[in-house]
This record gives sequence, structure tokens and C-alpha cells, in this order.
Amino acid sequence: MTTITTLIITSGVISLLCLLLLHFVSPELKPSWRMVSEYALGKHKWLLTSFFIFWSISTMLASYFYFNIVTTKWAVFGAILIFISGIGALMGGLFDMKHKLHGLSFALGVPTLPIGALIIAYHLSNQNKWLPHKNELLISAHIVWVSLLLMAISMGLFFSGLKKAGVPFGPNQKPLTEIPKSVIGINGFANRLLVLVYVAFNIIVSLIYINL
Repeated sequence: MTTITTLIITSGVISLLCLLLLHFVSPELKPSWRMVSEYALGKHKWLLTSFFIFWSISTMLASYFYFNIVTTKWAVFGAILIFISGIGALMGGLFDMKHKLHGLSFALGVPTLPIGALIIAYHLSNQNKWLPHKNELLISAHIVWVSLLLMAISMGLFFSGLKKAGVPFGPNQKPLTEIPKSVIGINGFANRLLVLVYVAFNIIVSLIYINL
């Protein structure tokens, strides 16, 4: 399992590096209110695809890792949810924001990991050899759902602000190039925080396992 956990860490780090690089090569897409998927509108779509694919590899390898170390059916269900999240990440790379299946990739990839992470974290933290790392496991799992909540709130504020400002938005509208000053545009930061903690959860569990 040490080889698997090393691959989880490596692919996760590569994924985050791809995302970081996108901020430098596509500075025209403001990270404060632009979602990560919107980098498909830039000139470096291949880098965005790489980000999603390596994220998917890290997540699906983590699911395989959990399948091999958990001991209850409930924990196996948690591993399945994490695998589904990895499928969603893969679809995010194959179907960009202009594709009709991109919404499905979000539905599969985003809501499933918080539940799976909590199930896995609580399961492992009750095992003797993982007990010394209980705090790290539970904190990293809870931050996952908190990040999703923060993104949901920020998105609500963003779209509410656009509506009040009379700015049209929707699937049939062209992507915005700028937003009114009255609109609270922090949803891009929240989106990037979500990505960071989603990838970090499996990295943290892997690091703990290596150090056991």
C-alpha cells in the first residue's frame, strides 16, 4: 500500500501544481470570481484537463487504498463515494464547462467526497493504530464539507448580486468579462479552497499511513 499512497500524494500534488500554473498563464481570468472550470475559456485548456485528470487519478487511487484497509460495510460505502468523486473529476477533465455533461461531473464529483471523507475518517480514527492521528483525520475531513458550504454561500451571494445589478446570466448567456463593483465576487476563491482541501484530504491520510 505504500506505493499506492505515494502515487496518491504525487498525482495530487501534480494536480494542484497544474492549477497553480493556470493562474500565471491565464491572468485574464480573475481568480476572485472566476471558477476553476472557466480556465477552459483561456488558451491553455490542456493544462486544465491535466489538472482534472491528475485529481481524478489521486482520488480513485485513494478509493482503492481505502477499499483495502477498511473493515466495515459502511466504510466500504465511504470508499465507493470517494471513487464516484474521482469519476466526477475525470469527467470534469473530459467535458469542459461548454459541454452538457459538465454539470453531471460536478454532481458526481463534488457532493460525494465530503460524505465519503467523513465516513472514512471516523472509521480509521476508531482503529488503534490510527488513534494517535485522530485529530488530523477528523479535522481534514470536516474541512472538506465546510469548504463546500463556503462555496455554496459565496455562489449564492454572487448570483444574488448579479441579479440585483441587472446583469443577465445563465447557460445561454456569454461568459462575463467583468462584474459590477456592487457584486460580491469571492466565489472563485471559495472554489479554489474547495479544490485544495478535496485533494489534501487524501494526501493527508496517505501521509499518515506512510508514517504509521
